[in-house]
Amino acid sequence: MIEALSGILSAFGLSASAGLNAYLPLLIVALVARFTDLITLGPPYHHLTSGWVILVLAVLLVIELFADRIAVLDSANDVLQTFIRPTAGAILFAASANVISDMHPVLALVCGLVVAGGIHAAKATLRPVVTGASGGVLNPVVSTVEDVAAFVLTLISILIPLLIGFLLGAILVGGLWWLRRRGSRRAQSS
Repeated sequence: MIEALSGILSAFGLSASAGLNAYLPLLIVALVARFTDLITLGPPYHHLTSGWVILVLAVLLVIELFADRIAVLDSANDVLQTFIRPTAGAILFAASANVISDMHPVLALVCGLVVAGGIHAAKATLRPVVTGASGGVLNPVVSTVEDVAAFVLTLISILIPLLIGFLLGAILVGGLWWLRRRGSRRAQSS
């Protein structure tokens, strides 16, 4: 139950981060899956760990980081990303650890598509307002905030199973400490 819940939370978090930046969460998941045991990608998603795929994702990330900070390129990038970010979110949702076995693949893809697409739609709607109101001066700041949020959300999503385990362990230790302390107080009052 906890494993399925943490897998679904991870999937939602990863697809939401893809709505902000398509390539950053894909690259992080690919690197983590390739170099650690935190994520195991099953077929066909295991191809994300290919050196060539990682290289292409890194290049695309650099291009997006550059394009997202320039007012004229930012709007064109958001139009292009209208198709890419929801697709990345769908892939990340479906590829997340244990989700694909616990959920029908089509439902997983649709959930990721909707989550990333919704986040991207909000971003693409608000960005022209920021650009118009600031004359493009705030674009680099807003882009940096979005990228940092995508990075942090991706890391938290990957670490959710560990965080849940730590939290449950802390609750158990705290509960045992409280029971022991309560028992000591009863013994002292008797």
